[in-house]
Amino acid sequence: MSEARVDSHLFIIFGGTGDLTARKLIPALLQLRKAGYLDQRSVVLAVARKSTFDDSTYRAWTREALLAEGLAEEAVSSWCEECLHYQPLGEGGSEDYQALAKRILGIEREHRLAGNRAFYLALPHAAFAGIVAGLKQAGLNRGPGWTRLVIEKPFGHDLSSACQLNQQLHQVFEERHIYRIDHYLGKETVQNLLVFRFANAIFESLWNREHIERVEITVAEQLGVEDRAGYYDRSGALRDMVQNHIAQLLTLVAMEVPAVYDAESVRFEKIKVLRSLSPIAAEQVVYGQYALGEIEGRQVRGYQEEAGVAPGSTTETFVALRLGVNNWRWQGVPFCIRTGKRLARRLTQIVVTFRRPPVCLFQSFGACLVGSNELVITLQPDEGFALRFDVKAPGEPLRLERCPLRFNYREAFGAPPDAYETLLLDFLMGDQTLFVHADEVETSWRAFSPLLEQEIKVEPYPAGSWGPEAANRLAAVPRV
Repeated sequence: MSEARVDSHLFIIFGGTGDLTARKLIPALLQLRKAGYLDQRSVVLAVARKSTFDDSTYRAWTREALLAEGLAEEAVSSWCEECLHYQPLGEGGSEDYQALAKRILGIEREHRLAGNRAFYLALPHAAFAGIVAGLKQAGLNRGPGWTRLVIEKPFGHDLSSACQLNQQLHQVFEERHIYRIDHYLGKETVQNLLVFRFANAIFESLWNREHIERVEITVAEQLGVEDRAGYYDRSGALRDMVQNHIAQLLTLVAMEVPAVYDAESVRFEKIKVLRSLSPIAAEQVVYGQYALGEIEGRQVRGYQEEAGVAPGSTTETFVALRLGVNNWRWQGVPFCIRTGKRLARRLTQIVVTFRRPPVCLFQSFGACLVGSNELVITLQPDEGFALRFDVKAPGEPLRLERCPLRFNYREAFGAPPDAYETLLLDFLMGDQTLFVHADEVETSWRAFSPLLEQEIKVEPYPAGSWGPEAANRLAAVPRV
């Protein structure tokens, strides 16, 4: 996080009574205030349709949510009273947005703010266009200070809708004022990918097809669809995870060294990776759907039995892909991707497998089972790196044994900050490096859209497993 302080501002949250606001946004803003990044004049205005809330009742609701997150009562109560305001939006008509504009001006006068405004749309993407149009109609897309907009994923449902959404946003806001947030990019270990590669010549010099055999990216969830079945049944794992989260991880692993570390240079290299992806054939993809199974000794129901799932649904809850990056650095190196729900454990991991030695030097000793060196990058839950290599085990006869050289983030630095703290601070500082550009969104959809047009065969897998057996031919089971 930057050491600089953020300009005094008004932070306006659309969807101010939602789950994301309660669990992530409000706690992150409070922590940034406690850490000294936000001054006392920076305040929050929550906007939602509930007409039963006012400033007082919203502060009580927020206080309860923050205390449930384990935050200290004294700090919570003080911050809620000083910083929180609430404005009902009603049905979102013209008069409602005019009332919102009037309330914003009133709060800015009360707190002596210079007119810097941060709009956060913590709502489903279907609401984005209407809210942005309402802001424009009320003159809120421009202000006395800076005006910035954050939108949450998904950024469209397919290529056509993504292009349409970008067009609607650009009619009201310039791209340099739009921040598409993907919380994976705020994780410390994801950011460390770039530092790990570009600050350590020992690894960057090996980061190519001459030395790397394959790359595997796993994003495994132990949870099922929970209360998101209505959304998930229309989307599936390919749209929900591969096209955005995993595509971002892929670009960070495969990108070339940027000219400088800034938003434009990093974005340029990420887009080059997406444009270099080879066409994905049907035999390079395996789809699955979780069925009745057992997780940690507890029986869990299958996807078909989840509340809100359409009868006979063929929506995939698991995808395994074998991708190729058709450029000078990666030609011929497979990138194996696997993601799914109700898998054996929660895990986000990148495994880089290096090529084996060309000659078995120890064959005469009967010790020719030399394995490949592996760099295992764990992004969650136990953040860190492990480099696995062979050593000689003590004694005779000569025997090789695989050992890890480990770095654990928590052991070295303590618990990492929440991803939303990092991203909100960058947003308020005007740094777009960890946010997704319009070109990235459209290029990613363009790469994966052909898969959405194919007729798919969904294979069942028991909850608590690592997915369908057929996926093992594309990627190995993660290194746990």
